[in-house]
Amino acid sequence: MTTAFVLLAGLMLLAALAFVLLPLLRHGRGANLPASAVRRRALDDALASGVVTAEEHLAKLAALEQQDLASTTAPPPRSRSAFHAALLTLLLLPAAAIGLYAHLGNVRALDTALMDAGRAMNGSPGPDMDQAVQGLADKLAKNPDDVDGWVLLGRAYKSMERFADARDALKNAYDRAPNEIEIQVDYAEALALAGETRRIDGRPRELLEGALKTDPNHQRALWLLGIADYQAQNYASAVTRWELLRGMLPAEAPVRESLDRQIADARQRGGLGAAAPARTAGADSAAANGMAAAAAAAPAAGAADVRLSVTVSLDPKLRDRAPAGASVFVFARAASGPPMPLAVQRLTLADLPAKVELTDAMGMLPTMKLSQFPEVVVGARISASGNAKAQSGDLQTLSAPLDVNSKATIDLLIDQVVP
Repeated sequence: MTTAFVLLAGLMLLAALAFVLLPLLRHGRGANLPASAVRRRALDDALASGVVTAEEHLAKLAALEQQDLASTTAPPPRSRSAFHAALLTLLLLPAAAIGLYAHLGNVRALDTALMDAGRAMNGSPGPDMDQAVQGLADKLAKNPDDVDGWVLLGRAYKSMERFADARDALKNAYDRAPNEIEIQVDYAEALALAGETRRIDGRPRELLEGALKTDPNHQRALWLLGIADYQAQNYASAVTRWELLRGMLPAEAPVRESLDRQIADARQRGGLGAAAPARTAGADSAAANGMAAAAAAAPAAGAADVRLSVTVSLDPKLRDRAPAGASVFVFARAASGPPMPLAVQRLTLADLPAKVELTDAMGMLPTMKLSQFPEVVVGARISASGNAKAQSGDLQTLSAPLDVNSKATIDLLIDQVVP
């Protein structure tokens, strides 16, 4: 791939992936373990500072663990520059789909913290991601048989929450390489993200099951099918898949403790009985940094779910700026804590004014729910593009921090324009 590949990959990484680029350039077996430690510490720092979310942190740790395992057993890769290898590896990191719970795929939905952090680190406005992506799309229109290009474009679209475009790009890749398992799994994820319900069922599930038949130990397919079972309330099957995945991880794998939490949650919801996970010296640092507040504030089993009653309306002065058919996202996130939404509801402009209820059942992760935080910020955003991620020109409003147990109705008037 050419300069367009390098440019787009660099833009996708932004601030969070900049933390791990340089260590990846030091490849070779002798340097692998120190580089791994550096990358993990960098990811921990990024999580603690809010540059990456808890689920992104978990995904990247899982990918790094797989990379470490491969590097200790695999022969040296075929000739390519260290820079090119680093970019290819980094592009695989966002592929672990931790943010597929409930409202599937909204890893950085309704939050611009990552882009803001990238601008702050660089001391200047970020590069034009849209322009770079369009450049790659134009190139692929002239060279449609470039499978790697379609994969890269699809992953770029996913990082921008342009899920329908991601689906179409990855379908082009899948149509040309249907036997490539990674492409098959990527395409399945994109299909689910682009669906109305954003659930892993139907065709996405068929693709994932096909990938698992080809490679029964494919870790991402196992994880995603576990999520599919969890969404379908088939908790026993989710536990079975995730425990199989857990058994593939080394005892010191940082991701294990977070995976144990998902297993424990599925066990509790399915009435399967508790299974105390073994603690390890390399326990997931995401628990200590990104999820410590959630764990400390977690309600006792059987506690009533939090329910926030919200009314949403649009300021008449902005009505002309809201295109017909625009999507409306109503969400709640922790006042202090990880930036991803704890609950989110999608409406259309035609639904306004509307009254919605945000509950624990709308959480993106079992370990990140409304009831696990004492204060939340509730907001609403009108998106002309249909993307959950805030974009210039979107209309929005945010509340002041609120007691999560408040029974009063929260009235939101959308009266601001995203700069």
